[in-house]
Amino acid sequence: MTQEPFPTWADLAPQLVNVAAGRVPADMIITGGIWVNVHTRETLPDHDIAIASGRIAFVGPDASHCKGPDTQIIEARGRYMIPGLCDGHMHIESGMLTPAEFARAVIPHGTTSMFTDPHEIANVLGLEGVRMMHDEALMQPINIFTQMPSCAPSAPGMETTGFEITAEDVAEAMTWPGIIGLGEMMNFPGVSNADPQMLAEIAATQRAGKTVGGHYASPDLGPAFAAYVAGGPADDHEGTCEADAIARMRQGMRSMIRLGSAWYDVESQITAITERGLDPRNMILCTDDCHSGTLVNDGHMNRVVRHAIDCGCDPLIALQMATINTATHFGLERDIGSLTPGRRADVILTSDLKTLPIEIVIGRGKIIAEDGKCVVDCPHYDWPVSARQTVNMGKELTGADFHIAAPQGANAVTANVIGVVENQAPTRALKFELPVTDGRVQPTGDVAHIALVERHRATGGVVNAFVSGFGYEGPMAMASTVAHDSHHMIVVGTDPDQMALAANRLREVGGGITIFRDGAELALVELPIAGLMSDSPAAEVAAKADQMMQAMRDCGCTLNNAYMQHSLLALVVIPELRISDLGLVDVRTFEFIPILEPHT
Repeated sequence: MTQEPFPTWADLAPQLVNVAAGRVPADMIITGGIWVNVHTRETLPDHDIAIASGRIAFVGPDASHCKGPDTQIIEARGRYMIPGLCDGHMHIESGMLTPAEFARAVIPHGTTSMFTDPHEIANVLGLEGVRMMHDEALMQPINIFTQMPSCAPSAPGMETTGFEITAEDVAEAMTWPGIIGLGEMMNFPGVSNADPQMLAEIAATQRAGKTVGGHYASPDLGPAFAAYVAGGPADDHEGTCEADAIARMRQGMRSMIRLGSAWYDVESQITAITERGLDPRNMILCTDDCHSGTLVNDGHMNRVVRHAIDCGCDPLIALQMATINTATHFGLERDIGSLTPGRRADVILTSDLKTLPIEIVIGRGKIIAEDGKCVVDCPHYDWPVSARQTVNMGKELTGADFHIAAPQGANAVTANVIGVVENQAPTRALKFELPVTDGRVQPTGDVAHIALVERHRATGGVVNAFVSGFGYEGPMAMASTVAHDSHHMIVVGTDPDQMALAANRLREVGGGITIFRDGAELALVELPIAGLMSDSPAAEVAAKADQMMQAMRDCGCTLNNAYMQHSLLALVVIPELRISDLGLVDVRTFEFIPILEPHT
């Protein structure tokens, strides 16, 4: 097991004390900056920060007493000195990148701490996959804390995963050096109904003195929500409106509000602070899911903070929500989240608190990014063959595998259809009248085929249904082995033959995303590690992701970040309707429903 390489405060206390007192010189001094103090919500001009062995030793108007002949001097020149940004909840796999390449992508944006839940890889490779993510995370020059995934499968009985996570797995992981807590507890009905395994996982986490992540994806804020909170989850990021944020904070949870590639949940919830005037200490900013294109082109936590400010939040409060609030929640207030003595020296220099240009990033006392470029190495884990050969479909598919037979003699049928909601994770449960040709149900208008192709155990299984909202036109198909959370293969298309081409292409390359139209491949993003990630540089993956997004638009899709919507269509813990390898799931009742309504 990899040991965290960064020394603790206890290891460095004598040196920090001596530097602060002027008895020992600092390694680095940042001079003449505006100290943004997130503890007191102040900006204090003409301050210095003295750093030793990667931690802050002294902050004050004059650190000249800490200077020695070899001390590195960084001239702030009146710029703001703010803490490195923290992402309170996110999934590295959603960036299509390994931890090393994800770190390389976000360092120039000022992210220096991430709280990651690798439940995507847990569904494919189990505890061993989590260990690989954890170990590569600890190799990085920034702080990547791992939450042990809690729910694989996310909804037992509703889907089949490559591996299952047990309470024993959770207890084992709690002994690893980089594990900060339990990942989002998605099985909210299980917690509310006192499921023994879910409560055992939570108990193992609490016995270890670590934080339990939440995921309550239901609009019901009555007894079921109260039961969930009583079960132990300490935060939640599934809120979509002001009432959700308020309910969570009133019950002692941290309300995590997210801006990802496709989730725009900040504006509708931050009003609890900006308009209702509630205490902001219990609100945290996060991304949840950002794909590589967003990271390279738009930013990471700096993007979220800027968005919160644009929504009317005081810049200092927005910064608290992305620094000290997050650190406090995870019990790390004495280690990260502020520019004060003893903390890791994670510092950003910026010339404006509102637009937040990230000009210099210091991580653990070293310059790690300057002028938008990462200037440090982000080491790679040696991913084994077992992590690179995970698309096990069992057979080559044909168009016939994607046919939906109509009842005998029917000319039209009523179908239960998944309705995509732009910029939100929930879907709608819709019904459409669909025509029948040659005994097969045909998509029409905005309704397309959707299929879930089993890829873990080579069963050859294909579950077919219908989806609405993508706006695809002409004979096309899009396939992805990123299919939250079970990560089989989702194929959406208007033509069964194109769907077979797309599925077989991903079998050939070992996972990723592809789009076919009229028999030609328009885009391909190879994701060879677990069918979820690439260890290529972020810019290369982002360029392919951009091509993929353009191909979706070329096929008629106008949704914002429609790829994220595609990848979540099998997420059987978020209402209303989802597809799994076992059938069509009504997440409002956690019951399987027929693709076609009974024929009368």
